[in-house]
Amino acid sequence: MNYDIVIIGGGPASLSAAIAAYDAGCRSILILERDVQLGGILNQCIHNGFGLHTFGEELTGPEYAARYITQALERKIEYKLNTMVLSISKDKHITAVNREEGLIEIDARAIILTMGCRERSRGALNIPGYRPAGIYSAGTAQRLVNMEGFMPGRRVVILGSGDIGLIMARRMTLEGAKVLVVAELLPYSGGLKRNIVQCLNDFDIPLKLSHTVVNIEGRERVSGITIAEVGPDRKPIPGTEIHYDCDTLLLSCGLIPENELTRQAGIPMDPHTKGAVVYENMETGISGVFACGNVVHVHDLVDFVSGESDRAGAAAAAYVLHGETPDAAVLDLVPGNGVGYTVPQRVRPADVDKGVEISFRVRQNYGPSQITITCGEKQLARFKRQRMAPGEMEHITLPGVLLAKADGPLTVAVEEVVAK
Repeated sequence: MNYDIVIIGGGPASLSAAIAAYDAGCRSILILERDVQLGGILNQCIHNGFGLHTFGEELTGPEYAARYITQALERKIEYKLNTMVLSISKDKHITAVNREEGLIEIDARAIILTMGCRERSRGALNIPGYRPAGIYSAGTAQRLVNMEGFMPGRRVVILGSGDIGLIMARRMTLEGAKVLVVAELLPYSGGLKRNIVQCLNDFDIPLKLSHTVVNIEGRERVSGITIAEVGPDRKPIPGTEIHYDCDTLLLSCGLIPENELTRQAGIPMDPHTKGAVVYENMETGISGVFACGNVVHVHDLVDFVSGESDRAGAAAAAYVLHGETPDAAVLDLVPGNGVGYTVPQRVRPADVDKGVEISFRVRQNYGPSQITITCGEKQLARFKRQRMAPGEMEHITLPGVLLAKADGPLTVAVEEVVAK
């Protein structure tokens, strides 16, 4: 079985990349999705807030996904559901399996990785206490409530203030549950400001920063949770314990890019993003293998996933139609003061037309500040911001003419502006 482009995953990144590749002139495209339907995680995100950047209107998750699915179907892009990809090789050979066809061997000229991300589980958090029923990841609870019609519990404590946890605090409240508290280990929230306002403040749900769960009670079912304040070393402070009688604990403690296939293929990884190292066109360290969306780095808005995936799809089509680009000088992007990571991590100035978009997250909350781009001791650019937060991704565009001035690694850093 041979295709020009094979896309692994069937969520918003996959659909955007497939449509962009088709529109760029590539017709032999196959999407491989392990779920029973296209759309990925958006199918269970029934709240609004999607599509403001892409479509200029507010949509629910299923509505946003449906627009892209419709476009993919109009272009007659092939897809296989209930199909699990087992391995990919450096020479772009894919092994997959499904119930109808059994073992499937596919050779592709280009591959786009769009596997998304998964939630960090209780096992990864090392929470002390028993292991009773009633402990769910926030995404699992979201699926149970929104798609399966089950109510996980009636008295709820949420650990972590990621966007899914904040949204589920509101969702559980609307379904009649009592959300007692949202506890966050860090001194700042990991979610969008608008979600803190709309999901917690509007429903009088308390958010306790610098707190974590120190004990889970209950043998058969959760019967109580104890949280405590943590110090700068993130260790619980004795005497600050607060006990809650509850039957459910939801975990919203971060997302991890789903990169088992990426590592298996030997693609270089970034220890900060937990995703592949990518160039300005979202190509990985293996020529002809691209990655985009949450498999590269965890996004805050699906609109940005779609924009990034458009670039990956168009680049994959260009690779298939015009061949591999000749070797060119490469600039490394280095996260400096206050910056956690950058995507892309590497840029080939010769392949940049007008400019390259850089995405990154800051390590702490900032007031009025500036983003600086430096090459050695020379400052090449500066961007002002009124505020920045770790829960919200930042974007800057570096013009091609600026990149041409660089003769070494570019450092992206943040410095607070002191009022005079």
